[in-house]
Amino acid sequence: MKGLTKLTAVSLAVAAALPMMANADVLISEYVEGSSNNKAIELYNNGDTAVDLTGYKLVRYKDGDTAALDMVELTDSIAAKSIKVILHPSAAITLPAGTDSMTGNLYFNGGDAVGLLKDGVLVDVIGDIPTPAGWGLDTTFQRNVDALTASTTYDAAQWVELEKDTFSGLGTLEAAEAPEPSTFTCNGATLTNIYDIQGAGDTSPLVASGSFESANEVTVKGIVSARSDSLYKGFFIQDAQGDGSPYTSDGIFVYLNEAAPDTIQPGTEVCVQGKVKEYYGSTQIDIKDEQKFEVGVVGDAPAAVEFYVADGETLAQALERVEGMKVKLDAGSDMKVTRTFSFDYSSYRNNMVLSHKAPLMKPTQVFEPNSAQAVALSEANLVNQLFVESDYKAKDGEVPYFPDFNAETGYIRVGDQLTNLEGVIGYSYSSYRLLATNTITAGDFIRVDDRTNAPTVADMGDIRVASFNVLNFFNDAVGGDANPSNSNRGALTEDEMVLQRTKIVNALVAMNADVVGLMEIANNGFGELSAIQNLVDALNAELTDEQAYRFVEIEDADKYDGKYIGSDAITVGMLYRPARISLNGAAQVIATPEQHATAGAQTRDKNGVVESSPSYSVFQRHSLVQSFTINDEKLTVVVNHLKSKGSGCIEDWAAFNENSEPADLQGKCNAFRVSAAKVLGDSLKDVDGDLLVIGDLNAYGKEDPVAVLTDYDASATDHVIRTASWTTLDGKVYERSGSVIEKGYGLINLNTQMHGADTYSYSYNGELGNLDHALGNASLAAKVVGIDDWHINSVESNLFEYGSKYTGDLVKSENAFSASDHDPVIIALSYPAPVVTPEPVDPVEPEKKSDGGSLGYFALMLLGALGLRRRS
Repeated sequence: MKGLTKLTAVSLAVAAALPMMANADVLISEYVEGSSNNKAIELYNNGDTAVDLTGYKLVRYKDGDTAALDMVELTDSIAAKSIKVILHPSAAITLPAGTDSMTGNLYFNGGDAVGLLKDGVLVDVIGDIPTPAGWGLDTTFQRNVDALTASTTYDAAQWVELEKDTFSGLGTLEAAEAPEPSTFTCNGATLTNIYDIQGAGDTSPLVASGSFESANEVTVKGIVSARSDSLYKGFFIQDAQGDGSPYTSDGIFVYLNEAAPDTIQPGTEVCVQGKVKEYYGSTQIDIKDEQKFEVGVVGDAPAAVEFYVADGETLAQALERVEGMKVKLDAGSDMKVTRTFSFDYSSYRNNMVLSHKAPLMKPTQVFEPNSAQAVALSEANLVNQLFVESDYKAKDGEVPYFPDFNAETGYIRVGDQLTNLEGVIGYSYSSYRLLATNTITAGDFIRVDDRTNAPTVADMGDIRVASFNVLNFFNDAVGGDANPSNSNRGALTEDEMVLQRTKIVNALVAMNADVVGLMEIANNGFGELSAIQNLVDALNAELTDEQAYRFVEIEDADKYDGKYIGSDAITVGMLYRPARISLNGAAQVIATPEQHATAGAQTRDKNGVVESSPSYSVFQRHSLVQSFTINDEKLTVVVNHLKSKGSGCIEDWAAFNENSEPADLQGKCNAFRVSAAKVLGDSLKDVDGDLLVIGDLNAYGKEDPVAVLTDYDASATDHVIRTASWTTLDGKVYERSGSVIEKGYGLINLNTQMHGADTYSYSYNGELGNLDHALGNASLAAKVVGIDDWHINSVESNLFEYGSKYTGDLVKSENAFSASDHDPVIIALSYPAPVVTPEPVDPVEPEKKSDGGSLGYFALMLLGALGLRRRS
């Protein structure tokens, strides 16, 4: 029989925040989280009378959340001193004959505490709230039979942990046998040095080629440098002396598949015995099954070694040299932030990515797609990444190793150099990861390209034109008009919407542009309750009458359904300052192609099996054209927002890229964007005067849509550019089959002409590039005096954006930084006022004039010199 265990209050802070416990005799007596759908919860009625289960339900606390999610509403009753078992409907579990049971949607996993509620009040719980990541994974827990008392706090001492898929105790109340304590000792064992296990290569020399583990166990002694109770589930040890070689690591990870005992802490000497394994690229000693370890004396934790990348080696090669060791990033490490703290879809947690020497550039920003240079840069980027991790998943709005993270003074920008951060080097999810073991301050970030309060071109030129993607500016939260799809992609509350608008307005005021092209503004018309009117009203409230803006409105005949620019929920828009620039004619809409392919429109051969395509109906946003007059010259501005890279078109299906990144790295629907570029080029080729094409083309600097609009020449390259198939335009067939582009339309990429190819306005997955472009004809290009990607968004953390869903208690700021996810692009242009030549004046003596004498004569001369004399 199991001994009586005294209940301890492990989660007092959580319990204090929960409702008072209801009087109930029903409690959780067993928890099963096994393979596949083998999940079960056993309940026990400890009372002397039957209990009606109406009002009872089982809930889960998912992945560390403190709010419960419903799983199973309980029914019927449970007899006195009896058991009821709740099984997952697909569980392969056989219960003893006569067991009272039911099925229910038990969808908890490792990392989820399970609670029993009565009328919404917590009665009993297994697992801490919040729950450590991975707790309860592949485990059966049975409650001690002498500790059958319901509690809203979890006491691990009340439970016995058993092997995965242990079902023998379900339906009975027998005592489980606790595992025998380890009696392992290192006495007399032959020790293997850690550096001999690591070796000088990518894998351990003790693991034979083609295998994943050593033939024999090794016995290793080292000093604990760090625990990992969540991310890796084990601990890191380091050789006390090391071999002094820079080519072999003195540290290694010991895998337990659970949190290490409390006796194992940094500075503790530990001896372990197990096989060496190469686990998806991570060299480790696996002791999860028998847990052969012996704890020795406690001293100081190993000092961190200064990390560096030697000449001629990649970052990945340098990290392999110190895999498992505790390192320190200093100024000599030259590690720059290439992705600021945000969500990592591989490990499904928030973290940050560093690269050596400089942030990573998108290969197709600087090199032609499919070129040897683009392929080489893509491969180089893959081995130039170090993920900075915390052991437990970070809480919303917090950076665990940077506690002073804030929107005003404690920010992190792409390009910052990181110093004084210490941690152990591990490897998981195909990447090297630094598991931080200390905390840093804002002073540990060396700002290479710090924030500026305004773009450099804000006061340059005679006028300025800007392009600004405003990240789904919707005014639905304050009663805005509906859009064609009746969907809200933006702020969900008035507070979020006002914050977003304030940040955008502050950015626009600082930009000081005379024409602004907008992308991702709600497509809800031009009325008093439209998003564009809402934005203009808020913007003008901060400006003088001379600085005030109006928006460009299209003709009624061009409006979709009499209200909108196209049928998408978002659209493009344009603002201008009437005191600075004048409209020249009516605005126009350039309709862009659609793709409509029925099921079976195309086929593909997959391993000898011919498959037919699904149907596709794909759209993209229309473009907006407005001509202006400035000092007797004509300027035509075109605002665009082409199809996103994350969608899917029939060409992606045909190339087996419907679920992956295309090999040419241009994203999905590239040919569809090329079709739009072709339509734009044809529509604008006869525009007279200066032409400026701006906006979010969803294409990086060297990608096909930009090449088509600029300098592409098929005769000068092997790279073939094609339009999309199955396209229509204005409701008519445009191209049944994609066509080959022979020549670009000759516009000039103003940004790359002035600053080179490595400019950027956007960051995705740790790589920088320009999605937001300014393309001009030759006459316009000759007038450019400055152009600036104002880096207020692409290099900032998206946790500072207006949305509050994943930011917890993080205090937001009204500053312009993180007003969007795209940087605004501002172009300064020279349009000087025409010089008026004074008319010649006859030299008439003053006394002979009859219109005011000498004073009138000199006044007339002054007016002529100033160009203000009235012409006859």
